[in-house]
Amino acid sequence: LYTSKSHDIVKNLRCQIFFDLINNFILQLTACVFQDFDLAAIYVSDAQYNRNIYFDTSPQAVRLYLLYNHWVLKVLLYFFILVDLSLALFEEPAVVPLPSWVTMLVELLCLLVFTLRLIHYAKVIPRDKFWKDPKNICIIVILLLTLVDMIIYGALKAANCYGVRWSRVLRPLLLVNVTEGRQLRRAFRSIRNALPQIFYVFLLFMFSVLMFSLMALKLLGKRGLTTIEGAPYFTSYLEIVFDLYVLVTTANSPDVMMPAYNASFVFAIFFILYILINTYIFMSVFLAVVYNNYKKYLKEEVRQLVRAKRHKMVRAFAVLQEQKEEGGEPVVSQASWNQVVHLVQPDISNAHRELLWSVCDDKNQGAIGKVAFVQLADLLNIEVITIKSRPHPLNSLCPAFYQSAPSRLLCRMVQHRAFVIVYDLIILVNAVFIGLDEENPMIANSEWVFLALYMLEILLKLYVFEPRAFFSRHSFWNWFDTIIVVSALVATIVNSAMKSSGGYTSRQILDIVFILRVLRLIRVVDSIKRFRTIINTLIRIGPAILTFGQLIIVVYYIFAMVGMELFKNKVKFYEDTSDPAKAYCGNPLLKGTAFAQLNYCKNNFNNVVSSFILLVELTVVNQCSGFATVTHMSARIFFVIFHIMVVIVIINIFVAFVLEAFFVEYSVDKSDLQTSLEKKIEELELAVAQEKLEDNLVNAMETIDNDLGTSQSAAANVPSLMFKIASKRYRTVDALLQRMFEADLDPEDFAEHDDPEAQGNGNFANPTFSSA
Repeated sequence: LYTSKSHDIVKNLRCQIFFDLINNFILQLTACVFQDFDLAAIYVSDAQYNRNIYFDTSPQAVRLYLLYNHWVLKVLLYFFILVDLSLALFEEPAVVPLPSWVTMLVELLCLLVFTLRLIHYAKVIPRDKFWKDPKNICIIVILLLTLVDMIIYGALKAANCYGVRWSRVLRPLLLVNVTEGRQLRRAFRSIRNALPQIFYVFLLFMFSVLMFSLMALKLLGKRGLTTIEGAPYFTSYLEIVFDLYVLVTTANSPDVMMPAYNASFVFAIFFILYILINTYIFMSVFLAVVYNNYKKYLKEEVRQLVRAKRHKMVRAFAVLQEQKEEGGEPVVSQASWNQVVHLVQPDISNAHRELLWSVCDDKNQGAIGKVAFVQLADLLNIEVITIKSRPHPLNSLCPAFYQSAPSRLLCRMVQHRAFVIVYDLIILVNAVFIGLDEENPMIANSEWVFLALYMLEILLKLYVFEPRAFFSRHSFWNWFDTIIVVSALVATIVNSAMKSSGGYTSRQILDIVFILRVLRLIRVVDSIKRFRTIINTLIRIGPAILTFGQLIIVVYYIFAMVGMELFKNKVKFYEDTSDPAKAYCGNPLLKGTAFAQLNYCKNNFNNVVSSFILLVELTVVNQCSGFATVTHMSARIFFVIFHIMVVIVIINIFVAFVLEAFFVEYSVDKSDLQTSLEKKIEELELAVAQEKLEDNLVNAMETIDNDLGTSQSAAANVPSLMFKIASKRYRTVDALLQRMFEADLDPEDFAEHDDPEAQGNGNFANPTFSSA
């Protein structure tokens, strides 16, 4: 009996061990499968958003990389960068002064966040790759120098000594060198690549300025002429060089010419020739050189970007590939494809995902090869709008009334083009009345008529179109009209009530009413096709333009920090008009100068806000002579360098990019990939008629899932779910860049070759342009 029991115990134990082994094997296999899906999803996501990070493929590194790319951490990173940059508002010289220990504690917190983010990044990529990446070294150096500066500045403050926060100029460089700042780094690389060619043109330009300055000295220097301030005119060569350099910007035109012109009209020919050669010819040459070099180097970067994207998609395919039949080509099944798409873009609808799969698997084989799989990243970057058709609530509640002949006639009238034209004319007539005298009772009462007409328009549209469709997320103009009209109605009622009560003394509500009335005129722009095309183009290239906005902020911030240390409290603004110091901006050296006489005292470097405003004005080198007067003539070098960096280099690169992007958006047709997707939509008879969603500003605001309300004129057999491609929308700036240069790229750039290095380590090499 004992032996039998022991045998049963051992048998049960063996069975338990066997089942445990099976369960562990299944769990490990499942974990391995999910790990493969995560890895493949990372490759596809990186390809979609063109992230160039050489990450480790170990399970822990993959999990950390997924966390690293989470949107919450990215938002927190940019939040603390913004906080770090905003500290200039509270540091000396401050807009709102705070004790230095408070700002230093906040900055220390920001440094801690940046350090943790950098450590997180170091855990994601191999150690040797981390130390070879220049942007990581730059961030480490910035953090260390900032910490050293804080220690030195704190010690000096404790000893009651004067200290300078010199590390503040390094703060915007964090915005450039964080991993997410690749667009900003690309802009800086464009500047770096264009500088050599710009340098040669600039030397020729300066030679022209110096030569004309010498001629001006010999022509006008000994004629005894004086400026409007009574100073000798064109007697100092360096003064002439600076005045003529400023004249290129036309900031001091015609002031610099007038003494010579007053002496003889013949001298005006000299200045006219100078402006023609240097302002119109050389400045145009600057733009041409920048445009040519910018396009050449950017096209090369886009070529490498496309190759890197294809390599990432090849690695994703290698992770997911299955052998469908012995000796056949490897494929990816629909189940695996769906799982990866769900991980990459969780918010994508099932209908949208099925549509994309039908494009990839055009032969309905249930699996796709490498060539079809590689286009997934580009497919995900195409904005596809899922549109749901719903009946009008009135049609469900009282169909007999809603389907009656008068009701159908009203719906056709509201949907007719003439209805839009009539209301555009009403808005234009309203604009005329806005410009007339508000004190006239007839003009004042007419506003009630216009408001009634606008409210009638909204009610009629709500009667014709399904309300949820009318106020859907993509219906920008419907929201705009309703908010403006309702706000204007409420403000007008409040304004009239306060007037009738007799206690109305403030014009703030009346100002709001006037602004709301004028804003309604914006809607007319959408009705004119040419205007609509131009505005749509500007909206589409907006994200790319924001990159150059960040670039301008970086440069302005650096110059603002330097300017505050050089010129703070040299020029002061006095609110009290009776203060005698107001006449010379608080600095006796400015007595009698044009700077003080023109009341430019508020243009100073006494805090970061006034510094930014002044730098905007100095973009055209306007009235910087006051700072040279209160310091030294060499102060002009600061402003000349700023003008060269911002106007000659950055603004020209910005103009070059806008020109190229505008040409592409204005003239280039859809890409082949978009065309194939549209063909599939039409083949499935799920395309939205063009009249349903006109190509207007609404398209620029569309989101993934929208509602399209059906009207009485809609066909009864319309599918309840339809699609429309916002064919000129881009999820990423890189997608726009690829569109800009896809005609210039070689066919091999789009070839799906395996990366030899990637095959060896399960990853892919960074493109050569990935570092700052």
